[in-house]
Amino acid sequence: MSNRGLAGAAFVVCLLMRSLTASAADDATIFRVFLKDGRSLVSYGEVARVESRVVFSMPMSAGAKPSLRLVDIPADQVDWDRTDRYAATARSGRYLETQAEIDYTALSNQITQTLNAVGETTDTARRLELVQQARKALADWPLDHYNYRESDIRQLLTLLDQAIADLRLTASATARFDLNLVAVSSSPPVVEPLLPEPTEREMIEQTVIAAHFAESTSERVSLLKVAAKELARTDVDLPDEWAIPTRTAVRREIATEARIDRSYQALTARMTTLAEQRARNADVLGVERVIERIYRRDAWLGGMRPDTVSALVATVEERLDAARRLRLARDRWELRAPDLATYREAISRPLDIFAQLRPALEDIKSLAGSSPSTLERLDRLVAWILKRASEISPPDELTGPHAVFVSAVHMAENAAIIRREATLASSVERAWDASSAAAGALMLGTRARSDMRAVFRPPQLP
Repeated sequence: MSNRGLAGAAFVVCLLMRSLTASAADDATIFRVFLKDGRSLVSYGEVARVESRVVFSMPMSAGAKPSLRLVDIPADQVDWDRTDRYAATARSGRYLETQAEIDYTALSNQITQTLNAVGETTDTARRLELVQQARKALADWPLDHYNYRESDIRQLLTLLDQAIADLRLTASATARFDLNLVAVSSSPPVVEPLLPEPTEREMIEQTVIAAHFAESTSERVSLLKVAAKELARTDVDLPDEWAIPTRTAVRREIATEARIDRSYQALTARMTTLAEQRARNADVLGVERVIERIYRRDAWLGGMRPDTVSALVATVEERLDAARRLRLARDRWELRAPDLATYREAISRPLDIFAQLRPALEDIKSLAGSSPSTLERLDRLVAWILKRASEISPPDELTGPHAVFVSAVHMAENAAIIRREATLASSVERAWDASSAAAGALMLGTRARSDMRAVFRPPQLP
């Protein structure tokens, strides 16, 4: 083909590719989620499948700028073949409205530049290579662009095939003619036609459908309330023969859900309190019977709140575990009761005597003064307590409290000694040291008595 012929081909290609324009839309693509029963829900944008649920943004009302809500429905209720076909149609339509002409213009520029380069090249082999590149780009383009302008592409391919044939013959009269034609058409896919934008009535119906598929009660009631609000609007023209019974049905559903919620709330409160009481009594079998009562009551209520029942059973099972631990602790305490009683009897007198030291220790603590007779009495009683405490062998449970008690007595002894030194030396600083020792003795004595009482009592739940 001559330079003039190639220039003409380039002009025809350019003219055909620039002959059409498309306007772009700035709104989101509207999809449909088709259910197996034939109904459909509007999805404002793409849908996402998350495990066994399908999540998407659904408009809550009709109109150009509706409010959106994230809803989810069971994946096994979706007619996926029809949903996927509709999505392909919607994407294709969206592409044709917004991006197709831009991409086609870019392809036009690319092909034009390639053919211009052909016209400026005298090397026949290079010209053939460039034209083949242009043909391949054209042949591949429709399949990746929803077959946009396929008929135009075919016309262009016919021109380029002729150019390639001429260039091959020009390059060598003996060259093997192996023109590789690429088909750009394919069997037409099954197209799911786009549906018109939903009416206000259809959006209310879809909201109710989504509510029935909701997993949580709160989500279901929330969607029903949205539907009730739309039904109550006075600026929307809805047929009375549909709106009145639908409004009544939605209100009845909301009231029913509220009644069921109250029933399960009452069940939760009663069973939780009963389980707590029985757990505190270490009544293991009694807590187990609470779980049985929960299941029986749930069955009587129709099993309407599985999540609530699961949470309640989990709570009661925690109390059951606590009851078992408490029962084990009490059984052990009963086995150890004789040893504990022996120690309690032995330590009771030293504890009582130490309690008699409190007034003297309080005087030392507050620097209120201590007479020689008081200090002597303090020394005598402390010596007796230490001697008696050393003769007592505490059981394992009381080793710690017993050691704390002995430390309290030693600190009382030190308080008396330091107070006597402070008095003889007229040293306020040493008097404060005695005060600190007395305060420590009082604190440790109180702690030891409290810890011992805790061991002497049967174990309790925290």
